[in-house]
Amino acid sequence: MANTTNTDIFIAGLGAISAIGNDVAECLSSLENRQAGISGIAHLETIHRQQLPVAEVKLSNEELASRAGVSPKISRTALLSLLAARAALDHAGLRNAFPGDAGLDAEVRRGAGPGGMGKWRTGFISANTVGGMDKTERFFADFLSDPMKGKLRDTIQHECGSITEWVADQLHIRDYMTTISTACSSSANAIFFGARLIRHGMLDVVVAGGTDALTKFTLNGFNTLMILDQQYCKPFDENRKGLNLGEGAGYVVLVSERVAASLGASMVCRLSGYCNANDAYHQTASSPDGTGSYLAMKGALERSGLQPSDIGYINLHGTGTQNNDIAEGTAIRRLFDPQYPPMSSTKSFTGHTLGACGGLEAVFSALSVQQGLIYPNLRFETPMKELPFTPAVTFMKDQPVRHVLSNSFGFGGNCSSLIFSKV
Repeated sequence: MANTTNTDIFIAGLGAISAIGNDVAECLSSLENRQAGISGIAHLETIHRQQLPVAEVKLSNEELASRAGVSPKISRTALLSLLAARAALDHAGLRNAFPGDAGLDAEVRRGAGPGGMGKWRTGFISANTVGGMDKTERFFADFLSDPMKGKLRDTIQHECGSITEWVADQLHIRDYMTTISTACSSSANAIFFGARLIRHGMLDVVVAGGTDALTKFTLNGFNTLMILDQQYCKPFDENRKGLNLGEGAGYVVLVSERVAASLGASMVCRLSGYCNANDAYHQTASSPDGTGSYLAMKGALERSGLQPSDIGYINLHGTGTQNNDIAEGTAIRRLFDPQYPPMSSTKSFTGHTLGACGGLEAVFSALSVQQGLIYPNLRFETPMKELPFTPAVTFMKDQPVRHVLSNSFGFGGNCSSLIFSKV
């Protein structure tokens, strides 16, 4: 296979669903109008319902399934994924490129440039951390009360890969499919893995991103770590007390130069840089000096050929925990000092969506580049004493943003940064 490592990677479509909107337009409206999606627990069955705020998607499983046109027995994780991935393909004008098995087996799928028609090799690379655990938890509760109760079919999507397989099948994408699960950096890694496959001539189109639904397991696990805020989170604030968990899905459609030219439509932006690093410091904490964060950002800049001064906005990982914000902030100071671009954490709107956050924030970052947007960091009041910069607190339009850096840092020190650039 030919090596095409110098090929530009374009983003042709965006799809998202989160606590602040059921599609990209609704999410963007909430960001502009400072409408956070964090509230009391409505859908998740948990003993913490009255204690811990979360950022749930506002639709029930039945409503999600109705929108997707599938059975409500499907895992919530898969329903969120299908809706966002399908929307991304719609936005790219590629939904009808994969009409079904007959179309998949045919040599001609869609126009592939002025030289004629050709087959586009298409992949689906999706991230998640909980799989279909939401269905398994309900099965297990029934099973504990009576071993003869519960339906085993509710457990068939338990593991992470089964979510990706089901959604890929619904989208009729079968050239390439895989699942990434590296905690909170999962969907950022899915995106840049997709870019690498295109750059090296292995695929032409990749739907990449991630999904996660709230489950008892994740809520209880993060509560055990004592990093959940019982109030609404305050990323990068001196008085931050922790994060709020969220759920959702976000996907981008990555295409090669050849596909971009054949589509005949304006691309959203380019994915110009990406890097993954690991500080191997701790299972659930970043190194205090932000080694992994620094290496990821520095590597993404090097791949893009940009300097820190070229970045017009940083979408912070910004969870609101003591550890994350000081580690990420220290790394930013090391790399950007003394000139800091505007930056903010959109997790102040969406909560921390775990395996979906890199995908959702890639969508927000792509919109930032395309439209010149800076998003506010909600509830920020007091600067962190260790840092010489503060996040943006107002929504700004028509800003001179040509390049956006998006950070996604996960457990185990798995840190990834993406850079989105104007076409």
